[in-house]
Amino acid sequence: MSVPTRVLLVDDQKLVRSGFSLILSVEDDIDVVGEASDGAEAVRLTRELRPDVVLMDVQMPVLDGIEATRRIVSEDLAKVVILTTFDRDDYVFAGLAAGASGFLLKNAEADHLIAAVRVVADGHALLAPEVTRRVIEQMTTTSSVDASAPPRNLGPAARHPRLHVLTPRELEVLSLVGRGLSNTEIAGRLFVGEATVKTHLSNVFAKLHLRDRVQAVVLAYETGLIPRGEPADQPRG
Repeated sequence: MSVPTRVLLVDDQKLVRSGFSLILSVEDDIDVVGEASDGAEAVRLTRELRPDVVLMDVQMPVLDGIEATRRIVSEDLAKVVILTTFDRDDYVFAGLAAGASGFLLKNAEADHLIAAVRVVADGHALLAPEVTRRVIEQMTTTSSVDASAPPRNLGPAARHPRLHVLTPRELEVLSLVGRGLSNTEIAGRLFVGEATVKTHLSNVFAKLHLRDRVQAVVLAYETGLIPRGEPADQPRG
């Protein structure tokens, strides 16, 4: 039997923490190891309890969730999923910059909460479908790439310099990740095994110094590997 994923719940509202705890505790592969009511307590308990995943609220007393996330990630203590609301883009972008591995709406269905914990614990990144597109647009339009440039068919000679370190197959994998495909879907598209996809993806992360799939999606748009205006689905494991 595999070791359960250890989760720390962080929210200044006890009712919210209790609700999340009830949802997660019934799962055999998830163990809620603690609760915190502010960011400072979250950092302290993360150091003490060593959870695998921290579910982090943003607006809290003493220390907000963004700064708490930054401290937890900088010390490589745990993966953080930020609990956000649909109308606060600034929280999403700040959380991404702080190193969060995922974003989830507070009113998400119970099965989405459970899936989020499992996906992030497995080393992948997650964005709520409602915010994925806006994150991509915001981060790519503020980059050095000309957002008004027409979509390009990038051949080997015209490709963005940062991508030159990748093999043709690694470029294919990055492109498909940027379109939101899971490892299983990429394997089916390329007619290779899922283990092969994971190897290629690991190489992409290492060569381009990427932390997770969210950064890979952003890079795919920033470098023009995926033409602007083409929709991105939710990054998945």
